[in-house]
Amino acid sequence: MRKQYYQYLFLFLVFVVCSTVVFSEEVQITPSPILDNGIAWYDAAKWSCEGRGWNDTSTPFTRLPERAKEHVTVPVWNLSQCSAGLIIRFKTNASKIQVRHQVAGNLSMPHMTTVGVSGLDLYAKDKEGYWRWAGLSKPTAKKYEDTILQGVSQEMREYALYLPLYNTTTALSIGVAEKDVFEAINPSAKKPVFYYGTSITHGCSASRPGMTVSAILGRRLDTPVINFGFSGNAKMEHDLAKIISEVDASVFIFDSLPNMSPQQVKERAETFIREVRKSHPDTPIILVEDRTFTNAWLKPDVQKTHLEKRKFFRDTYEKLTAEGMKNLIYVEGQHLLGDDDEGTIDSSHPTDLGMVRMANILEPILRKY
Repeated sequence: MRKQYYQYLFLFLVFVVCSTVVFSEEVQITPSPILDNGIAWYDAAKWSCEGRGWNDTSTPFTRLPERAKEHVTVPVWNLSQCSAGLIIRFKTNASKIQVRHQVAGNLSMPHMTTVGVSGLDLYAKDKEGYWRWAGLSKPTAKKYEDTILQGVSQEMREYALYLPLYNTTTALSIGVAEKDVFEAINPSAKKPVFYYGTSITHGCSASRPGMTVSAILGRRLDTPVINFGFSGNAKMEHDLAKIISEVDASVFIFDSLPNMSPQQVKERAETFIREVRKSHPDTPIILVEDRTFTNAWLKPDVQKTHLEKRKFFRDTYEKLTAEGMKNLIYVEGQHLLGDDDEGTIDSSHPTDLGMVRMANILEPILRKY
C-alpha cells in the first residue's frame, strides 16, 4: 500500500512540474532585455509578429517561407521580403518608448513618405478597446535610433507597432526605461483575413504603415489581416494559389485586377479561385474588381480596359456560382476610391483618403463573416 502511495505521489509531482513548465513556456515569451544606460532593449525578433501566414518565413520580418522561393516569380519573392503588414504587439507602462531599427533597402520612394516606405507606426489600445494612433519613427539612415512616443501617462497599455511597407526590417528592438514594465504579446489566435493584391494592397501610397487598407480593417475588426500585396506582380499565378491555400484563413480577399491584362484575367482567374477553393471548400472568398483610375474619365483606352477586365472577372464569378460554388462575394470597383477623383496620389495609388474609402466598402462585408 505504501509503495503504491509513493507511486501516485511521484506521478502527481511529475504532472505538477510538467504542467508548470508548459504554462511557463506559453506565457513567458518576453525576452530578457539588453540593458544600456538605463534603457531596457527588447529584441522584437525574439517573439512572433502578427500578419505572417507562415511561421517558417525566410526571416522573422518577411512574408514567405524559404521553400516558396522556387515556386514564385523573382519579383514576387523579392517583394515578399518587404515587411508590409507585419505587426509587433506588446504591453508597457512606459512614459517613453524608443526603437532601434535597421532596414535593408532604400529609405524612400518618389510617391511615398519615408515613414511609409521605411518607418515604424505605433498604435495604442484605449480603455474602451479601440486602436488609436500614438506615434511613429522618422528614419534618417538604414540603421537608426529614435524616440517613437514620450510624455505618456504611466498606465499599462497594449501597443501595436506596424513595420515598414516597402523595406525589409533586418533588426528591431524596443526600448523602455529599465524600471518600466514590458510584456511581449504573441499574435492573436483568431483566424486571419488573407488579403492578396497589388501595390494598393501592399501599401502604396499610404503615408504611414498603419494606413493601408489591410491595417485599417485589422484595427476596426480587431482581427489579424495578412497583407499579401505585391507591387505590379499580383497576377494570379497558379503556383501562388497553391501557396496561399496553405493558410487557414477566415476570409480570402483577391484584389489583383489592377496588375492583370484582360487576357490574364480571362485565362487565370477561374483556375486560381478553384485552386484555393479545393483546400477551403467553405471559406468566404471576396473577389474585388480593379479600382477605377481617377482620370479614366479623360482616357477612353483606360475605360475600355477597365470594362474588359471586369467583364471577364464577372463572367468567372457567375460561372462558378452557377456551378454551385458557395461563399463567393463580388465587389465592384467603380466606387472603391469614391466618386470625386480625390482618392489617389497619381490616379492609381490611393492616398490615406483612398485607403479609408476602400476599407469603408470592405468592412461591412467582412463583418458578416
